[in-house]
Amino acid sequence: MIGVNCPNRLRKMILVWSLGLLLTIQGVTAQRVKVEPEVMSYPGEAVNLRCQFPNSADTRLTQVTWILEPTDGERTNIAVFHPTFGVNYPASPVAGRVTFTQSPPSLENPSIQIRDVKMTDEGRYICEYATYPSGTEQGVTNLIMLAKPKNSASAVTVVAGTATVVVARCESANGRPASTLTWVTSVSGNGTTPVKTMNADNTVTVKSEYRLVPTPKDNGKEVSCVVRHRTQKQPESFPMKLSIEYPPVVKISGYDNNWYVGRTNVLLTCEAQSNPFPTTVVWKTLTGVIPETVQIKENKLTVLKVDESVNTTFICEVKNRLGIGKDQVTANVREPPTVQSNAGVVAGAVIGSLLALLLVGAIIGVLVTHHRRQQQGGYRGNGKSHGSAYDIKARLFGPSKNGTNGGGGVGNNNGPIYTYRDGPEAGLTEKSNHGLQQHQGGVALLSTTPTAQDILLSGEMDEAERRKFDEVEMEEDERYDHFDRAGPILQLRPHNEDLTGSYIDDDMESQRDGSVISRTAVYV
Repeated sequence: MIGVNCPNRLRKMILVWSLGLLLTIQGVTAQRVKVEPEVMSYPGEAVNLRCQFPNSADTRLTQVTWILEPTDGERTNIAVFHPTFGVNYPASPVAGRVTFTQSPPSLENPSIQIRDVKMTDEGRYICEYATYPSGTEQGVTNLIMLAKPKNSASAVTVVAGTATVVVARCESANGRPASTLTWVTSVSGNGTTPVKTMNADNTVTVKSEYRLVPTPKDNGKEVSCVVRHRTQKQPESFPMKLSIEYPPVVKISGYDNNWYVGRTNVLLTCEAQSNPFPTTVVWKTLTGVIPETVQIKENKLTVLKVDESVNTTFICEVKNRLGIGKDQVTANVREPPTVQSNAGVVAGAVIGSLLALLLVGAIIGVLVTHHRRQQQGGYRGNGKSHGSAYDIKARLFGPSKNGTNGGGGVGNNNGPIYTYRDGPEAGLTEKSNHGLQQHQGGVALLSTTPTAQDILLSGEMDEAERRKFDEVEMEEDERYDHFDRAGPILQLRPHNEDLTGSYIDDDMESQRDGSVISRTAVYV
């Protein structure tokens, strides 16, 4: 059996091998015809279909034929060229609109052009060569006709219910190729699978719908249809607001459960939501009678003054073409609240105000008294005002043995002399009596003590002291005229003192401005 069947099996293997080799050779030779794999065009345009046989040295080209394989239809020859018999354009869907691009054409470059292309011209265009010894060789170009679609979308008005209905539609019409439609939304529904319809002109119309169970809360929410097409640079989006119709949903607001007798201008508001918009708003009472103190204006009810007549149930009814919605509120009128006497509050306020006024007056009096004492206890100079008593340029203290202003000769100079100076070494400094020298029966200050002119310029003497200073200065000027050399400019004499006496330690007195002065010394 094996020996009998062996030749048959061998023949089958040889046949399969030969067929595979032939397909391989055809695949290799098919690559020798150069064409564009895909060409796109719009209706009404002219399209060129190129074809070349670049390397024909070892192959004899006999004839070239262009063949149309439409998307729907039979295969048809549309153009033929033979070097001997010339050009021929058989009857075809493109007859009268197809020509070779070269005149006369050549076998090496037999490209064609189709004018005024139509949507039905879309299909496979085959450039086929008759050769020797290879036989037939060909290249295929796909002509894709493009048509920009007309896109649109719209919401569908529906009534709220319990069944799933279409609430939005989206369409991309007369496009080529078919468009892609998608839905974008946050509502709980689903978009249907797009339905494609082939038109007579070979364009495609695509439609899709969005469905959900409509409820009042979905009214006004947004849903978008997004259309994508090859002719569009970017997707086109169509946002829509859902239109769900429902009867009015009513609520009365403004009642605070605190209506008491005598209260005025109490307001109730009838709030309603509906689609379509309400047509009427009516206020009623459970008894059927509107109290005289009630004023109604559209959806607002105002109680001008609460009394027993408004101790009732108020009803608000709102109507649209789908139905009526209503709400009600029962008012409970209370007794007026007890008014507490505010006499104690008023009396307390009056007493508090009087005490505050007295306190303010006392503070002002203290400040004024303090200010006057400072002015009386301080020093004022020759027309120049200073902010405080510490602007003293120099102050000299000279104690005396007794408290009178008597004259006399040179007394005991063993007591201290105090000098107040301004500047970095400000303060009271003590000078011993060695810093004094006796001259013509008087005591003169050395150059370290301030002069009378310095004290005058210090700006801290009042008018009485200035007059006293002028008298002393005139007397001193007469004495200075007898001096042969520069001497002191001020002489201090103790009052009714003994030349051998001494200054009393407790002669110094503290002042309000912080300074210390003598009770018996002469200040210039």
